[in-house]
Amino acid sequence: MIFLLQKTLIYTIPLLIVALAGMFAERSGIINIALDGIMIFGAFSGALTALLLRDIPFFVDHNQLTFVIALAVAAVSGGLFSLLLAFSAIKLKADQTIAGTALNMLAPAIALFFIKVFYNKDQLEMTPALNSQGQVKDFGYSLKNGELNDFLKIFFDKAYISTFIALGLFILLSILIYKTKTGLRLRSCGEHPQAAASVGINVNRMRYLGTTVSGALAGFGGYVYIATVANGQATGAVAGMGFLALAIMIFGNWKPLGIALGALFFGFLKCLGGNYQRVPFLKALNLPQYFYYIIPYVAVLLVLAFTSKRSRAPKAEGIPYDKGMR
Repeated sequence: MIFLLQKTLIYTIPLLIVALAGMFAERSGIINIALDGIMIFGAFSGALTALLLRDIPFFVDHNQLTFVIALAVAAVSGGLFSLLLAFSAIKLKADQTIAGTALNMLAPAIALFFIKVFYNKDQLEMTPALNSQGQVKDFGYSLKNGELNDFLKIFFDKAYISTFIALGLFILLSILIYKTKTGLRLRSCGEHPQAAASVGINVNRMRYLGTTVSGALAGFGGYVYIATVANGQATGAVAGMGFLALAIMIFGNWKPLGIALGALFFGFLKCLGGNYQRVPFLKALNLPQYFYYIIPYVAVLLVLAFTSKRSRAPKAEGIPYDKGMR
């Protein structure tokens, strides 16, 4: 049971942070369906950074520092990549869904192109050593089992620095969007931008801010995914985690607490899909392994079908801002 809860937390963290990324963009009025592509771009940038730093003697004995720097690079690259969406949606007033789809197609193409050109491989292996469970020993850290009770083992045994950074970011950004002036202005731009502009709020600036924060979080989440879930392999894909995070955002009704609950629920389902043999009931069913892998995605469809009526998206999301509109 402890193992399943540990794995659930590992799956939950990237879903949590990327769903929060989607919330920031859509609360400002920009539909960001490019989360999957931004995750891929951030994952590639972070993995490339980790590989380059590994060749520098100083970083050979500082794996934790390497990991944190790679996380930062992934976040910055995700924020920069998301500016393509922001520019097309705000400056060019393009259809945001089409722009997001274009980024989803562009990101894996860029990643795979550079991996093939510079490394002549189909994927980047950024971790020098893995143990039998696929836990990244060089970038992860653990405390001695004997010093922890069962509850603390979930959070600290074989844990990752990214888990604690992500939880800290989630708390800080949740406070930012609901308890600060900037958060109020950003949310107002997603509800009624003309009213926001009438009291002196720069709507375009707020939407650029929301989209850039969204991109940075998605890039961060992409690197967390490949470092903790995908065994340190950047392959130009993130298994649809960006789209699953979008569903979690809708399930959570664009609110941090709802997003946290949704991420935990779907993280648990993803964990079951990959570790069903550890659950006696599921193992006894003796079904093909692919059946367990599709459980989270079927659950998404069912949950969205039953919760769509109570969902309340920001009123102005997806609508280009026009000063003359009333």
